[in-house]
Amino acid sequence: MRIIRDYTFVEPSDRGASVAIGNFDGVHLGHQAVIDIARSAGAAVGAPLGILTFEPHPREHFAPNAPPFRLMGREARAHRLEKLGVERLYELNFNAALSALTPKEFAQNVIVDGLGLKHIVVGADFCFGKGRAGNAADLVQFGKDLGFGVTIANLLKGQTGEVSSTAIRQALSDGRPRDAAAMLGHWHRIEGQVIGGEQRGRDLSYPTANMSIAGLHPPKFGVYAVEVDILDGPHKGTYQGAASLGVRPMFQGERPNVETFLFDFSGDLYGTELSVALVDYLRPEETFDSLEAFIAQMDADCARARTILNQL
Repeated sequence: MRIIRDYTFVEPSDRGASVAIGNFDGVHLGHQAVIDIARSAGAAVGAPLGILTFEPHPREHFAPNAPPFRLMGREARAHRLEKLGVERLYELNFNAALSALTPKEFAQNVIVDGLGLKHIVVGADFCFGKGRAGNAADLVQFGKDLGFGVTIANLLKGQTGEVSSTAIRQALSDGRPRDAAAMLGHWHRIEGQVIGGEQRGRDLSYPTANMSIAGLHPPKFGVYAVEVDILDGPHKGTYQGAASLGVRPMFQGERPNVETFLFDFSGDLYGTELSVALVDYLRPEETFDSLEAFIAQMDADCARARTILNQL
């Protein structure tokens, strides 16, 4: 998959894709349905499958001090899109200049002149251009005028209602990762580099891989059964484990992070890229009267997590 970040400097071979447009936060089942339509439209005209998205997320541009809300960072989103067969990821820099384009200017400057797109798929609630002034119907008209195809995809409904990033965030906030996975079509994952910690886990015979969740929507704090993909290095592979997500009240932590203990693993993971999938919520964060009681609870958490994960 090729990633293109500037629509004004595009190689000829990277132009002319059939794309789905959106933020694709989570790459949930609704997003996947839109991508499949773009895939079919592209096959009909001999165009590669593409995604047109924006970085940073427009909400981060307009409200930089808002609480973290993203389900995944740009790298995790790119990994997921590549797994779905996306060939061109137009990850455009969302800045003041891009946000100031009128809907017609966006269609002419970005879609036609910049990227030369052949077909575009958007959701029925799609808005674009300065002040979100353009809608899906406007895009259809621009397509007729400027020579690109447009398909409007209906919003996907799940068993519990509309599939959306908002509903997935709520499920994660409630400690319902399986409900989130039902809407995502995959486990919700936290991806990032293993960073240095205070190494208390090692002293307790529970060495953990620590990762930041800065910038991401925080799932309910507590302990989870997890599946872990080590994405690079000598230990690359898939493992089972248990993870504590939150502020570690037992040790007066302040900054939320995720600490993952991998079952039946020995090795150095500092600097390694991990993908931690939340499978089941086990319990909330707690404080304990003694380290012995804390270790006993971790033993019980890991035993329960093993049982859950072995039943998948």
